[in-house]
Amino acid sequence: MSIRVFAPASMGNVSVGFDILGGALSPIDGSLLGDFVTISATDSNNVIGVETIGRFAHKLPSDPKLNILYDCAVVYHEALVKKGQSPQSIKMVLEKELPVGSGLGSSAASVVAALYALDEFYNNALSKDELLLMMGKLEGQISGSVHFDNVAPSYLGGLQLMVEQGKTLTTSLPTFDDWYWVIAYSGVKVSTAESREIMPKQVDLKTALKFGQNIASFVDASHRGDSDLAASLLVDIIAEPVRGGIIPKFVENKQAMLDLGAIASGISGSGPTLFAVTKCADKAKELAAYLQENYIQNDDGFSHICKLDNQGARREAKRGTV
Repeated sequence: MSIRVFAPASMGNVSVGFDILGGALSPIDGSLLGDFVTISATDSNNVIGVETIGRFAHKLPSDPKLNILYDCAVVYHEALVKKGQSPQSIKMVLEKELPVGSGLGSSAASVVAALYALDEFYNNALSKDELLLMMGKLEGQISGSVHFDNVAPSYLGGLQLMVEQGKTLTTSLPTFDDWYWVIAYSGVKVSTAESREIMPKQVDLKTALKFGQNIASFVDASHRGDSDLAASLLVDIIAEPVRGGIIPKFVENKQAMLDLGAIASGISGSGPTLFAVTKCADKAKELAAYLQENYIQNDDGFSHICKLDNQGARREAKRGTV
């Protein structure tokens, strides 16, 4: 048996919700922006095999045991044993199609695809909540802290608000179907852990109150379907004032997005990916073309016009099949 799973890219923070708001991304051209993991049984005893292929495979450690997929399998197998089930020898293949340190939830997509594939392979031995909690902890090994604003949307799809109260980790927010999310990865790597290091350890009371007001108002506007108000609230007063200045060409390109008519623009996750929002398909093409010309800095970079991916992680056809 062989199972192939796709987990989409995601935007953390979404400007207004530092560490507590995330959205999954789906290019409108039909392509899949994210990572794939294929899992199959092997004849070896007590073996976890890991192989990495794909556009950005060369950015990952060559030692399979240093790959996050290996850790995912170890942790999942430990959970299986606690439930009285026996793990099998397996081989996992990661198709690394998301750039590392891009601000697009690269490590989260790998973790989500791996754990989703493992759970499918073992006939859904874990609950959704157990799996999501495991995803957050494993992704935290790479990013430097446990947070769910990338793994939750990549796993569940849509726009996810992190609740983390009792057994409720996250909840889905209503979204605006007419919004186009234009994203551009410049090709410059930004370490999530390093980006978190430069963040202030405290914020003043005025900033904290404004942050709370903005995210509460955004949630309210989303539920009431007030698109204009929601867009006006996509402002980052926590991370962007610190991170924006260290991301090459971000400040001027964000301003260009707004000058060209975007209704919002900001940093996706820790950057350097920049996002811009518009309600007009032709405007989205204009914004994407501008970023392609002015923001992308090397051959690793790319831009996409996206909608939110409401499916999240799912099984996909095997490589080479339809």
